[in-house]
Amino acid sequence: MPTNFLANDELMAAIDIGSNSFHLAIARLDHGEVRKVASMSEKVQLAAGLDEDNILSEEAQQRGLDCLSRFVGRLESVSADRLRIVATNALRQAKNADEFIRRANEILPKPIEIIAGREEARLIYLGVSHTNASSDKRLVVDIGGGSTEFIIGQEFDPILTESLQMGCVAFTKSFFEDGNITEKAFEKAIAAARKEILAISGRYQKTGWSSVIGSSGTIKAARNVLVSKGWADDQERITYQGLKSLEKLLIKVGDVNDIELEGVKEHRKAVFPAGVAVLRAVMKVFGIDTITYSDGALREGVMYDMLGRFASEDVRDRSVEALIKRYSVDKKQAKRVVKTSHCLFEQVQAQLGLTTEDDDLLRRAAFLYEIGLAISHSGYHRHSAYLLEHSDVPGFSQVDQLRISQLVQHHRRKLKAEGYARTIAAGGESLIYLCLILRLAVLAHHSRSDFQRPVLNLNLVDQTHWQITVDADSDDYPLLVSDLKDEVSQFGKWGVELEVVTEDSE
Repeated sequence: MPTNFLANDELMAAIDIGSNSFHLAIARLDHGEVRKVASMSEKVQLAAGLDEDNILSEEAQQRGLDCLSRFVGRLESVSADRLRIVATNALRQAKNADEFIRRANEILPKPIEIIAGREEARLIYLGVSHTNASSDKRLVVDIGGGSTEFIIGQEFDPILTESLQMGCVAFTKSFFEDGNITEKAFEKAIAAARKEILAISGRYQKTGWSSVIGSSGTIKAARNVLVSKGWADDQERITYQGLKSLEKLLIKVGDVNDIELEGVKEHRKAVFPAGVAVLRAVMKVFGIDTITYSDGALREGVMYDMLGRFASEDVRDRSVEALIKRYSVDKKQAKRVVKTSHCLFEQVQAQLGLTTEDDDLLRRAAFLYEIGLAISHSGYHRHSAYLLEHSDVPGFSQVDQLRISQLVQHHRRKLKAEGYARTIAAGGESLIYLCLILRLAVLAHHSRSDFQRPVLNLNLVDQTHWQITVDADSDDYPLLVSDLKDEVSQFGKWGVELEVVTEDSE
């Protein structure tokens, strides 16, 4: 078992920076299961702070920062490597998300990860499937503040994942902003939601499911109201008829400020009608009669995903393997580059202050640097970079994908000042070092041969003065030395003096 596997009773935590609410969950591992020991939830309504140009207001940013400061006060007993902080739709949409993240990261013990919609869906399913064990094929629906996730899965494996741009905060702004709850507002909101859902319903209906589970605050609140009114079924599930009755009741109430329903907390009143409208549309389009509520969702999924990483069951490595197969990567060549890049990394890791996470990033980039060849040989490094930055890659945050994209984009050809600036912005000086190490490793295997295995030794005079030595017994010694000398000017453009040490210079 890996030495860093989470011990029983050791605490772990997840923060979910949602479009409506921010959530903190702290748990301990109990015989392989995540047992929640503390939680906090605050209505921040980050998405409500987005203007028509998707600029996040200073007021909304400050609400979020104040909330995160309070969360940090609960994390003294959780080590940073046992914490993950994920952000969802509001920060996916915000054009100035980098500003908020920079300020938040000054408060937080761990950087924020913005996750793509389908990655959010995968993590939600992971949380639901561990909380509600079943072998059935299930449809999971999670209505958030800015988006709604749909997942069909079986046991612990998602089959279909999708994220649609509709949520209770966004729909409140569009259809219930004045607080009035009218039949017309419901009709418009349901019609808008149905239009979004119809785009995916064909694929989902074709795949099929045997049961439906809902997670998130909207579904929890709706279920609680239906149970209190006697409109749920005998298993306390949401029913379509019960939801229609709830819609009529809300229209009769007439104003969000007058909602006094058991199960609807004060902070949810303003967004509740919009959430009910989205849920009504989901049940109508998919022909759903009943929905079971699950308490497990994104936060729990993040923690189970973290457990997988500790136990060497990292979904990111499965994703790398899937990309290798999908794009018919020359795996033998990739393994050569992986091995050499790791050897070079180990030789300089301490002096450059690189981490095991950096090693993992370099290894995955070395496996995937040639996926762009599936598109075209010409400029394939740019195709590789594009695919890695813009594909849905389970397990990777958007920052992860940007960093690995920068690595593969700069593994060959000329290095430029604008590329340096982008790489620094994505991952700082450590990412620059990883780019240069990958360049050396790829260069060492231009022959693509197992019979010509060059031995490279990398020594540092200091962080900006590198010395590379080639074993003189290497079969392609003269050619490799020549190629390395050509790299000297390229390394110089990115602020590193590369010295090629040869037999003549020793």
